[in-house]
Amino acid sequence: MKHLLLTGCLLAAVLTVAAQQTQKPPLHGKHWMAITGKPLAATAGSMIFQKGGNAIDAACAMLAATCTMWDVLSWGGETQALIYNPKTKKVIGINALGVAPTGATAAHFKSQGLDFPPEFGPQAAVTPGTPAGLCHMLAEYGTMSLKQILAPAMELAAGYPIEAQTANSIERGKARIKEWPYSKAVFLTHPGEKREAPEAGEIFVQKDLLETLKKMVQAEEEALKQKKSRKEAIYAAATRFYKGDIAKEFVRGCQEQGGLITMQDLANYKIYEEEPMHTNYKGIDVYKLSQWTQGPMMLQALNILENFDLKKMGYNSAEYIHTVYQAMNLSFADRDFYYGDPYFPPEEPMKGLLSKAYARQRAGLISADKNDAMAGPGDPYPFEGKSNPYLELLKKRGLLIDTTKRSNPQFMPSHDVRNSSAYIHNSELEDSLYHDRLWRGTTSVEAADESGWVVSITPSGGWIPACIAGKTGVGMSQRMQSFVTNPELNPFNVVEPGKRPRVTLTPSLALKNGKPYLSFAVQGGDTQDQNLLQFFLNMVEFGMTVQQATEAANINSNQLWLSLGGTKEKDRQPRAGHLLLKNTTPEPVRNVLKQMGYTLSFDDRTSGPINAIWFDWEHGSFWGGSSNHGEDYGIGW
Repeated sequence: MKHLLLTGCLLAAVLTVAAQQTQKPPLHGKHWMAITGKPLAATAGSMIFQKGGNAIDAACAMLAATCTMWDVLSWGGETQALIYNPKTKKVIGINALGVAPTGATAAHFKSQGLDFPPEFGPQAAVTPGTPAGLCHMLAEYGTMSLKQILAPAMELAAGYPIEAQTANSIERGKARIKEWPYSKAVFLTHPGEKREAPEAGEIFVQKDLLETLKKMVQAEEEALKQKKSRKEAIYAAATRFYKGDIAKEFVRGCQEQGGLITMQDLANYKIYEEEPMHTNYKGIDVYKLSQWTQGPMMLQALNILENFDLKKMGYNSAEYIHTVYQAMNLSFADRDFYYGDPYFPPEEPMKGLLSKAYARQRAGLISADKNDAMAGPGDPYPFEGKSNPYLELLKKRGLLIDTTKRSNPQFMPSHDVRNSSAYIHNSELEDSLYHDRLWRGTTSVEAADESGWVVSITPSGGWIPACIAGKTGVGMSQRMQSFVTNPELNPFNVVEPGKRPRVTLTPSLALKNGKPYLSFAVQGGDTQDQNLLQFFLNMVEFGMTVQQATEAANINSNQLWLSLGGTKEKDRQPRAGHLLLKNTTPEPVRNVLKQMGYTLSFDDRTSGPINAIWFDWEHGSFWGGSSNHGEDYGIGW
């Protein structure tokens, strides 16, 4: 075994990562950088920069454009952002995730025979968060008017040449789209024909959405005429969306189709500006949004991995893959049980989960030569000086405390996981559905400017096939499905009105020596922090450039509870020891991993499209990286 491990390490070391050729060139800029999920949306950001806007202005324009272009999200979705403020030298968190509406209770969904809220349709919707989030970021930290920021999006809504990726997504989802009259009217531009969706390059027009955006701009202009400040005028636009005629039509259209959102739900909605969570990894401060996202999972994994010499193991050696996989599984097990909305009781034990001492305990559980198929949540409460109030719940769920491993308690799931034999012979259809749920996408927005503002956003929700709310042109979110109805799965994330689900959406910022070092994000459901963790390590441990790191081969663990897709617990159960590798992985590395107990699958794509900006302080410039997967695109100057 040691010989095989060494062979795997040496083979990996032969891959001189510093000399890797990339499929896309790195981006370079001195004044600004704009990167997002669609070329036209990146162009929208560049237009704002060229008109004198700062990184917040440009990011908001890109966010508006991606929502309008249905880049795996819509205007009815949610926005998660991190902002570096050069004036205060602080990182700010923006929580613009919608909440469960009136009537959205565990009992309501259980009465429909569901273990999780539905994947699609009006009852999958939390309240829209993106309009409020965009207006808040622009009002508080931007410099331009909403009219200026929305101008590119409004031009797109008036008609733009739709890309093949979105057009084909509409065609694939047309059976479900036909269930909702307002969606059908917008998306199926050739009703009754063999292909009912738009063709690639066809001018795709969204009259209703354009009218909604015009109403928001009108509200801003009316406020300015009344001598309101720029900030007040922008908030007036948000008020019209959440309390005015836009809200009335949104609610009418939602309820007509069976949705739960009320006028009061929209009127009561507010976003939160938060202090993000962070950890220090080898002198680099890494920031993530708090436990209403999966972001702290990456911080936990970094804390665990800090106890190992990853560089010595070698990039994607068998030993490295195994160690990273185990660290991720332990962190995911904690995510799956302890994360939830911090504004609702009970209080999550985040201090304990992110403590270095807890990470050392978790690192001590990692076996050097085999996968731990039974890895489960740990007990972070003693690291906060508290007793765990959920021991009985964990035991009831079938999780027993194992005190045999270095006298450190760990919960061992007896029924949470499916072993390899349980799914290896599953049909291709079931496997395809599983990985669709694992990878279910969103987009990302990265922006930076020479004055020091940096923005990282992972917006999502309202993806195709989306249910459009009335004549607003706004697709409703599908984020309700990330709640649970069974407190035995996660007592912190049980659905109830006014509460936010624990989401996968996870922008990232890193500082070094008190200055911006990296801004990075990715799409891809439960794989997001897996991809971002390895991207970060690729740069910090293995010296890759930002573009090399976005394109580099990753590994994906399926040993986690899925956050999206399927309405039964069996649909989302972890797949113990299942490991996705790049199809170019050397045979000796594969053999070692099989001996460790892994079930391997291979693909030419092992990461969602990562977008990132690296700050080159030595030369006073930006390096941008945009993955070679998908349509993601960047522009710098």
